[in-house]
Amino acid sequence: MEDDAVRAGSSILSDGAGTVAVTEDAHDISSDDVCILIPTLDEAATIADVIEGFYEQGYTNVVIVDGDSSDDTREIAREHGAEVLVQSGDGKGQAVREALEYITVPYVLMLDGDGTYDPADADKMLEPLSRGYEHVIGNRFADMDDDAMRALNGFGNRMINRAFGFVHGANYEDILSGYRAFTVDSFERLSLDSDGFTIETELAVECVKHGVETTVVPVSYSARPDESETNLHPVKDGGTILLALYSLAKTNNPLFYFGSLGVTGILSGGLIATYVLWEWIQYQQGHEIMALASAAAVLLGVQLLMFGVLSDMLVTLHREQRRRLERIARDSRDE
Repeated sequence: MEDDAVRAGSSILSDGAGTVAVTEDAHDISSDDVCILIPTLDEAATIADVIEGFYEQGYTNVVIVDGDSSDDTREIAREHGAEVLVQSGDGKGQAVREALEYITVPYVLMLDGDGTYDPADADKMLEPLSRGYEHVIGNRFADMDDDAMRALNGFGNRMINRAFGFVHGANYEDILSGYRAFTVDSFERLSLDSDGFTIETELAVECVKHGVETTVVPVSYSARPDESETNLHPVKDGGTILLALYSLAKTNNPLFYFGSLGVTGILSGGLIATYVLWEWIQYQQGHEIMALASAAAVLLGVQLLMFGVLSDMLVTLHREQRRRLERIARDSRDE
């Protein structure tokens, strides 16, 4: 990568999680140190152009991890010089985790093989890694073709991003973007369990949880070619992603997770108690079982709130301790 290309990206970065320890002096990242990782499933119509696009940018280490495509994806990828792995399981998340076990270079640039992302944005995506960032997200909304995303999908993406910011406290602008650049070292620090399309969501949450220095850069996003069919189901996958966001808050933001359950219990108990009191005042009719259920719901809600507060304190202390240990480790390496 040329020095002028490295400098070009420095003016367009936006940090999604606050102040991070990076340097303005970028070191050169050789294309030999970068693996282009492309998870695929039935992408025969587009995979050749994607591979050739990266060759034109000077990146020749291209790895395809294929989810047992029923078309000629693997054969076409091999014909164009890419290394092809066939994943042992199912889902994009499982494919990414398995592929990282075979990668020996320090940097990974990951994207979908459907031709929607531009290989010309590779330098822009990798530039922040040269300055100390560990994870880079490509923001599709910065330069998106008019017909690249249906209105329902666009609305759902924005709602999910806002929910992520509210629940997990970071603004990454486009957490569902499939265009990612990251260091292998930072990836190995993450605890990833997702097998399907929620891998991008889990990556974003884990970056916040583990203090991975993350930033966002604008990238172009094109419409899928007519001959390429999507593997996404907007309503089903959108619901799955929202559920994953909430579930992952259990360990990243326990105050929100347990607090929301606690407030739900208190409000439910309060509504039942109000009904029981109304029935007694109006008709002198008692509902002992409902009254007991109301008391139990309120008591459980209060306990969940208390548990959420205590868990949040523990998580905060754990993060601070981890930062101190990482700082000590960095200082010892610099000596």
